Amino acid sequence: MALIPLLGFLWVSSDQTDSRINSDLTNLAGPHRCDPQVSCNIGCVITWFVNSAHNPNRLDVVKDYDCDILYRPGKANVVADALSRKMTHTSLRISHLKMVVTTSFLDLVRRAQEEAGRNENQNRERVRGQLPLMDRDSRVLLTRHEQVWVPDAGGARQTLLEEAHKSRFSIHPGSTKMYRDLRTNYWWSRMKREVVRYVESCLTCLKVKAEHQRPHGKMQPLEITEWKWENLTMDLITKPKTPRKFDAIWVIVDRLTKSAHFLAIRESFTFVREEVVRRHGVPVSIISDRDTRFTSRFWERFHADMGTRLHFSTTYHPPTDGQSERTIQTLEDMLQACLLDFRGSWDTYLPLAEFSYNNSYHSSIGMPPYEMLYGRRYRTPIYWGEVGQRVLRSTWVVQQTTEHIQRIRERLRTAQSRQKSYTDKRRSDLEFQVGDRVLLKVSLWKRVIRFRKRGKLGPRYIGPFTVLARVGKVAYWLELPDVLGHIHSTFHISQLHKCLADETAHIPLDDIQVDESLNYVERPIAILERKVKKLHNKEIGIVKVQWQHRRGSEWTWEPEAKMRERCPELFSG
Repeated sequence: MALIPLLGFLWVSSDQTDSRINSDLTNLAGPHRCDPQVSCNIGCVITWFVNSAHNPNRLDVVKDYDCDILYRPGKANVVADALSRKMTHTSLRISHLKMVVTTSFLDLVRRAQEEAGRNENQNRERVRGQLPLMDRDSRVLLTRHEQVWVPDAGGARQTLLEEAHKSRFSIHPGSTKMYRDLRTNYWWSRMKREVVRYVESCLTCLKVKAEHQRPHGKMQPLEITEWKWENLTMDLITKPKTPRKFDAIWVIVDRLTKSAHFLAIRESFTFVREEVVRRHGVPVSIISDRDTRFTSRFWERFHADMGTRLHFSTTYHPPTDGQSERTIQTLEDMLQACLLDFRGSWDTYLPLAEFSYNNSYHSSIGMPPYEMLYGRRYRTPIYWGEVGQRVLRSTWVVQQTTEHIQRIRERLRTAQSRQKSYTDKRRSDLEFQVGDRVLLKVSLWKRVIRFRKRGKLGPRYIGPFTVLARVGKVAYWLELPDVLGHIHSTFHISQLHKCLADETAHIPLDDIQVDESLNYVERPIAILERKVKKLHNKEIGIVKVQWQHRRGSEWTWEPEAKMRERCPELFSG
């Protein structure tokens, strides 16, 4: 860098040409000039101005001497160049630092205390008679036991609650944590009650926080049926496809005798008249969930013609059809044991599972279902019944069967009472009134997109919705928007949560995609890429799938065969 001290030289403009600069530098009067014949790059031009006696011009020191300032390249002037580049200064050490942080919140509290301290406002703030006992701290704030008094006037208390609950440094703590954090430095009358009410009315907390309380709604047992195979429960379970193309099991259970039928069917199977009536005649009532095959027009019209009443469970409340659900658990355990011990396909062992279930002891009726249904147990390799012809009088058979039914009904009533007492110990009693606003619980399934969030990071509740009517003792009819019009609007109380938030607050429903069981729905919209995954002894094609409501890199790799079967239209292009 060439440093050229100049006296009285100023830049005329920023766009001077090289010739102008060369002329000005060579024609300067005085002893200080540059030799234009020497090749050098002018890095900067330093100009000193004489402002006062304390800031003299540096050129005054050498102006009386006859000398020339010539450029010498750094390679030729090694010593001077090295010294000019040497760093001689040291880092400054901070010996004392004082930082004063001020906030507008203290000014807000100070103004609020002045307003609330007026005689006409003391009753509303519940501090009459307490102000003379308060002290003032160094910030000129009224304190009580070194706790700043925060009045409600001027919005000071609301500002403090929002900062302690909704800011990025707090992130929605619970009422107990929030109260204990605040009471260290702040105080006002009925502080804990107001903190609890504020947290309970936070819509964000209502929709994302898990409940740690007992489920709502006492158990309501079904009425005990009068005769065998008059009142049924039924359900469908999907299984892997077998060589005989069966991929589902139709489970039918008698509510009185607890006897059951397990039928291997195809999932696209349409229920026909023979499967319903050929075994035990026309039933009086059937309880089931809201499977599309049970709610189809054909199914409803068919049973309406036969005089059978259809009762459907509320949305996402399997305990309504608890008899079928519990039987399905037992059936799945039996089939899994068969596959582990004997191998083969599950439909091969389904008849044996039905026989074993019906011929085994059932705790609710105190005997095997076959014994209740036919008067005795079936013979097995370990159970030998009496062989031979029996002579039974018709009157004795009728009397024996009637006594049998009465005894079973008493046992069922005892079992229901025992089950209800056990269940109610773990549940709380809650009621809603018509017009109340409630939140609706949605299921927490992994691999499901909820409000553009994947997995468990989505909201647990949607709403709020208005209660239109009460259905029975533990179910309510809600007013749902059009976007949820395909969902049955009657829900069990365990799926509802009372909403205390402001009436203007709500959870947006634009991105909601749920099915009839309140499970969030994910839909593939594009195939982005395809590649082959190599395993030990085979290769599997996988595709990169873009899902609805996903942004950016939110995609997954899925098996190509599975996606072709599920969404063939994505591969048409």
